[in-house]
Amino acid sequence: MNEASGRGIRIEGLSKRYGKGDTAVDALKDVNMVVAPGEVVGLIGPSGSGKSTLLKCLGAVIQPTAGRMILGQDVIYDHGWKIPDLRALRRDKIGFVFQAPYLIPFLDVLDNVALLPMLAGKPNPEARKLALELLAALDVAHRAKAMPSQLSGGEQQRVAIARGLVNRPPVILADEPTAPLDSERALAVIHILNDMARKFNTAIIVVTHDEKIIPTFKRIYHIRDGITYEEAGEGRAFS
Repeated sequence: MNEASGRGIRIEGLSKRYGKGDTAVDALKDVNMVVAPGEVVGLIGPSGSGKSTLLKCLGAVIQPTAGRMILGQDVIYDHGWKIPDLRALRRDKIGFVFQAPYLIPFLDVLDNVALLPMLAGKPNPEARKLALELLAALDVAHRAKAMPSQLSGGEQQRVAIARGLVNRPPVILADEPTAPLDSERALAVIHILNDMARKFNTAIIVVTHDEKIIPTFKRIYHIRDGITYEEAGEGRAFS
């Protein structure tokens, strides 16, 4: 990772234990991971391996048991939370992209994307300008006034990516973002994530089972029984 920039993702010795005593379950055990600014890394593992737990820890949704997490320029966890307002952290510093777009059905595309910067305190015109710029970069600006129900699946996922990027977070966590898409649209989404990572210097982790996109990653972390193993990926689609 580019240490001079102080950005990206760094996880050191992260663990998460549920329960106590004989009933304790270690969902994560001494997890270590580094994702550089501008890099898209795959996270792969079987069901129950700890992928969801790791993403929830990184997203400040659940508290780890031990270890250290650095997101962007912030040490967010070091054997305890170091950020007083976790809600603001999630809103301003972490972008989320899920398997389902989760667009707000009664807001049009532009307002779906502009809502987060508005909640962060940006004036409405500035928030909408940021949203429209991202929608244009993702080739869906022409759908700005459409309602989510009027969009195709691929268009909905592009809008969801725009929403995840609109506050320019240093980190994006993508959980099975291509699962509902066919091969062409799945590869298009990963291409977009790579382009956005480079353009905005964002570190992105993509959790996936999708064999269509696994060959696109230059680096892959496997997780099994709460432990991560790194390997070089093929990166053949976006090298």
